[in-house]
Amino acid sequence: MQTFNSSLTDLNLEQEIRNTIRDVPDFPKPGILFKDITPVFYDQHLCSHIVEGFIARMTEKPDALLGIESRGFIFGFAIANKLNIPFVMVRKVGKLPSKTLRAEYDLEYGSSVIEVQQDAIRPDWNVLIHDDLLATGGTAEAAARLVKKSGARVSGFNFVIALDFLNGKEKLIQHSNNITCLVHY
Repeated sequence: MQTFNSSLTDLNLEQEIRNTIRDVPDFPKPGILFKDITPVFYDQHLCSHIVEGFIARMTEKPDALLGIESRGFIFGFAIANKLNIPFVMVRKVGKLPSKTLRAEYDLEYGSSVIEVQQDAIRPDWNVLIHDDLLATGGTAEAAARLVKKSGARVSGFNFVIALDFLNGKEKLIQHSNNITCLVHY
């Protein structure tokens, strides 16, 4: 399964991502330096390497991959497709039809709710959770609780970017210490 695996290539991948990410000062509010991954999506070569980079870092193939709305859908679906495993969507409240499971989580300015369809995750699956950015870890931790409510296990977490100074990993370690981040700030 490890099709993209050399330390030189890994360093090149990190540098290529860093060179492509755009810094946007004072967004969404003054004092925040926003890491915009949108330019990454314009480079299909880089996108392919990102997918392969995540796959190369896996120690075992998960049974399903859960992507967090909305940017977690982009690479998450591509990784699941390449691994030939189901892709499960976690969305903001009210966006999914049928019966759902919900998890509330705290934001710096309040709280929010995410949902997964009740029948989307099979009990006893090992589920990999994917999103574009690890900041405080609240959304990914809520997604992990949804996986567990479904009777499944969290096999790990994938993020393109980690903002290490916000200590998001601390919230996730209780669910899995298998946390992959391609670029750290």
